[in-house]
Amino acid sequence: MWLVGLGNPGSRYDGTRHNVGFDVAQALVERWRAKAVARTQAFAAWRARVPGGAGREVAILTPLLFMNRSGEAIQAYEADTRERVAPAESLIVCDDIYLPVGAIRLRARGTTAGHNGLASVQEHFGTPEYPRLRIGVGHAGGEELVDHVLSRFEDDEREKVDAALARCLDACETWARDGVVAAMNRFNQKVRAEAQDERAQAPSNPADNRDEGESS
Repeated sequence: MWLVGLGNPGSRYDGTRHNVGFDVAQALVERWRAKAVARTQAFAAWRARVPGGAGREVAILTPLLFMNRSGEAIQAYEADTRERVAPAESLIVCDDIYLPVGAIRLRARGTTAGHNGLASVQEHFGTPEYPRLRIGVGHAGGEELVDHVLSRFEDDEREKVDAALARCLDACETWARDGVVAAMNRFNQKVRAEAQDERAQAPSNPADNRDEGESS
């Protein structure tokens, strides 16, 4: 099994809304006391045993080629470890501007919703049939999307975000131990119907289309 947390590498992006996938992956490394497997220019990877998972192991991966090249990082991991990352046995963790801050949503499959990290992963997988965990980072529409996703959370949002990240760790553990359906049944929260409609029409996120030297 593989858990991939999406984000942008480098201290410049630490704590930004776009990096909540990294935050979950790194928190799981600590929680599960994962052991480092490899770190290259393309990815960082760890391996851990799932608590209560009857010896089941999960590889935790953070792509380091910027958001819009996440699929290339997975490909580099496969080449380095000589293992194929199976879509159906993976969980991709990322931000979602169409969910309110602090909401989380698990799906067994779906669209990319304009998220170029997911688009890159999906291009590599060759299928939309892979589980994903989205974390709401909100977007009121009053500022440019690129500025929003590369910003840090406001003080009054931090409590919601911290609670969401803690909930994500439990959701990831349930996914690894019992499967995505069990995790969905336990952790999915109701979201506004219009948010679902907006996802289907979502444009690509301009924050994901910059050159490597800028942001992602």
